[in-house]
Amino acid sequence: MDGNGRWAERHMLGRIAGHKKGAESVRMTVRACREIGIRYLTLYAFSVENWLRPSDEVDALMGLLETYLKSELPELLENDIRLTTIGDINALRFPVKDILREAIEKTVGSKGMFLNLALSYGSRDEIIEAVKRMLMDIQAGKFQIQDVSKELFSKYLYTSDMPDPDLLIRTSGEYRLSNFLLWQSAYTEFYFTDVLWPDFRREHLIAAIADFQRRERRFGLTSDQIQRD
Repeated sequence: MDGNGRWAERHMLGRIAGHKKGAESVRMTVRACREIGIRYLTLYAFSVENWLRPSDEVDALMGLLETYLKSELPELLENDIRLTTIGDINALRFPVKDILREAIEKTVGSKGMFLNLALSYGSRDEIIEAVKRMLMDIQAGKFQIQDVSKELFSKYLYTSDMPDPDLLIRTSGEYRLSNFLLWQSAYTEFYFTDVLWPDFRREHLIAAIADFQRRERRFGLTSDQIQRD
């Protein structure tokens, strides 16, 4: 969700103000996806690279996450939304780590929608960790090297219980993946918009989904093959 800093600069405000405004877009997006019937929504909230930002900005982001979890938990429960995460959650600081775990536990029975927060997440790190755990299981005799497949490897990723994303929306005019769901996005449709994340609203989400619906997803097949199926 890019553009918080640039939004703040355009409005002659500090970067933290941009992040606070971006939190409003998070709230709107979750509500809209729930109303539309989107089953899975993953938000790239904090990357492993974000730890390298100035300490005051990192502290502010952790504080915003804490505030969001506390304020939105009642609405998540009311709307049957289950909170899940991907990333190195152990790297998060207290008390936000405990608050996050509590929210995950309280929403575990919700089935209407899955809100997946990518926190302290990096796709390359995820893949390396998956390889390590797979090698450990091979050494433990759980399976052999020749048993390795794309399907088996996917089970070692953070997203093992989730479908691969259909649509990835990239805001603020950026045209890169930024270490996000590299394996899972093999056949994901991309949508790019110049809208900064704090300005992202329901109409922008609807426009992205409408654009997605007009596309033909072939997954390596030809149009004729798709039509015959």
